[in-house]
Amino acid sequence: MESEKTLYGLIADKREAYSVAVSEIEALVDGEPDLIANLGNAVAVLRERLDFFWIGTYRLEGDDLLLGPFQGTTACSRIALGRGVCGAAAARGETILVPDVHAFPGHIACDARSRSEIDVVLRDSEGRVRGVLDVDSDRPSAFDEIDREGLEAVARILATSWPRRD
Repeated sequence: MESEKTLYGLIADKREAYSVAVSEIEALVDGEPDLIANLGNAVAVLRERLDFFWIGTYRLEGDDLLLGPFQGTTACSRIALGRGVCGAAAARGETILVPDVHAFPGHIACDARSRSEIDVVLRDSEGRVRGVLDVDSDRPSAFDEIDREGLEAVARILATSWPRRD
């Protein structure tokens, strides 16, 4: 009998899906110095394993977050630091989990179907904020502490990908 697809690909448990995704991303990033390749592969693995509505990256350049690799519908290309959930996460330097984006002051609706969101800060190997990993759901309250832990683990892996700032 053919395996039945569940919410997390062929994996029934979300924590296990993150574990598999983290292992796959570690293997893809190992030895690959290119930031865009690593961000793109991380986004692809996470979308496949966790079946996210939208997932993408933003790179901090000056006072703006610039769109990086993503999967899903079209996205905002530039977000000011401190604006919306992404900008707030980067400005605060911490993960923000939003159960209802319509209740978040200053939320930027890149896609009106987005209902909940989690944004994880991406840092370089020296701990400096370099961007944000942004995940949206078309369901309210879609994210929890398992998502926070899993996505923060991915962010730690990606820390080695950022070019050095002198």
